[in-house]
Parts: sequence; structure tokens; C-alpha cells
Amino acid sequence: MSNPADAAASPPADPGTLDSAEQAALAKKIRWWDGFAMSLTMPAALIASLGASIAGLGAWGSIALWAASMVLATVANWIYSELAAMFPDSSSGIAGYAAQAWKSRAPVIGPVASIGYWFPWTTALAVYAGIIGSFVQAQWFPGQDWSFDLGPIGLSFPIVVGLAVIVLLYGAAMIGLHVAMWLVYLTGGALLVPLAVFIVVPFFSGDWSTSGLHWNLHGMAGLREAVVWLYVMAWTSFGVEVCATFAPEYKDTVKDTSRALRAGVLFCLGIFILLPLSLSGYLGEAKIANDPTTFYVGAFQSLVGGASDIMVVFLIASLLLIMITGLADGSRVLYDMGRQGLTLRQVGHLNRRGVPARALTVALVLNVLVLCVLKTPLAIIVTGNLGYILTHALAVSGFLLLRRDRPDASRPIRLPNIFIPLAWALALALVVILVVGATGFSITGYGGFRELGIAVAVLAIAALLWLYRTKVQDRRASAEAQPQSGS
Repeated sequence: MSNPADAAASPPADPGTLDSAEQAALAKKIRWWDGFAMSLTMPAALIASLGASIAGLGAWGSIALWAASMVLATVANWIYSELAAMFPDSSSGIAGYAAQAWKSRAPVIGPVASIGYWFPWTTALAVYAGIIGSFVQAQWFPGQDWSFDLGPIGLSFPIVVGLAVIVLLYGAAMIGLHVAMWLVYLTGGALLVPLAVFIVVPFFSGDWSTSGLHWNLHGMAGLREAVVWLYVMAWTSFGVEVCATFAPEYKDTVKDTSRALRAGVLFCLGIFILLPLSLSGYLGEAKIANDPTTFYVGAFQSLVGGASDIMVVFLIASLLLIMITGLADGSRVLYDMGRQGLTLRQVGHLNRRGVPARALTVALVLNVLVLCVLKTPLAIIVTGNLGYILTHALAVSGFLLLRRDRPDASRPIRLPNIFIPLAWALALALVVILVVGATGFSITGYGGFRELGIAVAVLAIAALLWLYRTKVQDRRASAEAQPQSGS
């Protein structure tokens, strides 16, 4: 009987893959609770956009939309559990499912979906590195308010701190995921401390009240604004699917992937409702709106007094968690793209430790550029969300296509048929959110034509690199292999 680990180690034998001597297997060393620890990145990710959503939507509007976004994500993650079990050797996550489902109809979907998925996960480093820099400035160096511009590139104290954090995490990721999991558990545990303080303490402080909370969504204009905010929120809520990307590295691929996906999404559903309710009721909407990024620092100082320094350290550690996860997730997707023939073959390479080092280096360069050019966290998020939501729409519709095209395929996890109409409804909702959000996210005050242009350019470059791979690199590899096969 063949070993599943051996199957995971064997890449497809076609001209688009690398020589066997260059291939190494992603080690099967983690369990479902490791994947669940990765999903704790989403409560940490909430920190980036929660304040802005409360300021724009009112607390009740923010709570309602975060809950709605997580309900959509819950349905999606149940669907992904079936797909993850169908393709247990894929480290491309939902992008890989989309590619499998659409490849007979539109092969270009594979590279576009993969880059659409890779870009926001990889640029998570830039998002949260900048926020860490802002926290460090607000708590310990408030006087360091200098900044200067070099054309499109800008530098400030928070950005310089963020760049240092990115370089340090790049070094940690080069060691390997099984070692980096110690950092994941350390930072994930640190995240639980500020979450507990923010969610529990306000309700018992005597200062929590709903009397000053508002609903700022009214009429058709409010409906459009709500859809645009669902676009902004999508990366944070739908990101729980990160558990599926590590399917080849779980010891029990099918069971561990399914359990990690479901545990992660249910935990996040509770957090995404309770956190905005507790903080907005304690601080008030006005205080949050005045400083939507670093209001947490003031909240710590109010709730725990002299312990605010250590609490900010815990908060920073929780942001390191999402950065570690984003770097690990994005690098594996780019590596798998190179391995499967969806982009330049050079990135589909593992070093001697089984680490996608070249993909990690691409991520390092990209994040340095993104942080210095786009600067603000939500501007980076809305730039990446175009491709990310598109990938989800393609993956969910791919579930429907695979049910029709491969009815007899092995499905170790087979969902009830009720998920077929649910998938149709979810795919339609994602398309609406994509169209309305991508053409109107300036409503939130974060993003505009520059961000939209960058997002479209990223997808276009993905298609061009795929064409170069298939028309040039793969043909060259086939031509070089022919004399050897004839000898």
C-alpha cells in the first residue's frame, strides 16, 4: 500500500515541473490544532480595519457587517473542506481548487486565481508591519513623527520599524514551518491575552453602554456602502481558509484539514461579533473614529493602567502571528505555482531544508515596496482584495463545476446536497461584492484609482508570466528532454 506522504512528495510528471533532483517534499509534521493556531491570524487581522469600520458604519453597522461577512466565510469554509479532501496534495489552497475546476474551460484561471490569492496573503506583512510601527510610535516614541518622501516612496518612523520587522520574519521563515510553528504558538497565545482583555473587561468595567452606538447605513446609499465594506472585510473574514493551504503538511491530511477549517471559522465568528461590541460600548464611537488605527493603545491604558506596556507587547506579538502565517501561506502558493506550471519555474524550488526560499525572497522584496509606496494598511488591503475575492468566487463556483464534471471522483468529505444552492448563492454574492467594491471602495476613504490599477496590473502580470512559462520555458524544457528520451 502506498504511503500518503510519498504521494504528496511526488510532483506531476510533465514538462512544466522541475527536475526530480530539484524537488523536495513539504514535510508532513503538523496537526489540525496547528492549522487552527494559524487561523488565529484572523482575529489579529481584525485589528487593522475594525476602527475604520466603526467610524464609517457606526458600531451597530460594523457589528452587523462583520457578523454577515463571517457567516459568508463559514459557508465558504464548509465548501472548502470537501475540496481540500479532494486535492490533499495541493499547497495552493483555494486557488488550486479553482484551477482544477476551471482548467478545461479557461486554463488562464489557474494563474490568475493563484496570484489573486497570493498577493493579499503575502502583502499581509506590509499591512501589519506598518501597524506595529504605529503601535511602537504611539506607546514608546510619540515624538518620532518625522517623515520624508522620495518620489512615490515614503519613509517614516512606523515604516522603518515595519521594514525591520519584515526582515526579521523573513529570516525566521527561512528556517522552516515546523520550527516557525513555535513562533505561531507563542504569538497565538499572546493574542489571547489582549482579546480576553478587550472582550471581557469592558463588560464588567461599569463604563460599558450601548446608548451611544449608531447605525450609519440608510437607504440605497447605505446599501452600497455596506457592500463596499463587505469588500474591505472579505480578506479578514474569509482568510480562515488559510488552514487548507497547509493540507500537504498535515499528518492526517483529510481529517486535520477539515477540523482546522471548521474550528477556525467558528472561533472567529464569535470574536468578530464580541470584539466590536465590547470596544465600541466601552470607548464610544467618537474616540475610535479619532484614531482608528492605534485606539487600542489608549484602550489598554484605560483598562489596565500601568500594565499597558506589556499589553501592547502582546498586541504586537499577535500581529506577528498573522505576518508569519501570511509569509508561510503566500510562499507555499507561489512555490506550488512554479511546480504546477502556472508561473516562472524558478520559484517552484525548495532548498535543502524543504523551504520555498526563492518564493520567500520574492515576498520580502514585494513587501518592502508595498509598505513604502501604499503606506496605509487599508490601502494595501483594498488593493489585494480584488484578486482575493475573485479567487473565492472562482473556488466556490469550482465546487459546483467539480460536482457536475467529476461526479464519481473520490470525495473523502462529501457535503449534503443543500450546499449546492448555498454555493450558487454565495458565488453570486461574491460577484456582487467584487463588482461594487472594486468600483466604489473610495467610499470608505481608503483606496482609489491607483490601488485599483495596481490590483488589475497584478492579475495581468500573472497571465503574462503564465504565457511565458507555457510558451517559452516548458517548450524549451521539452526540447531539451527529447534527445535524452531518444538515446
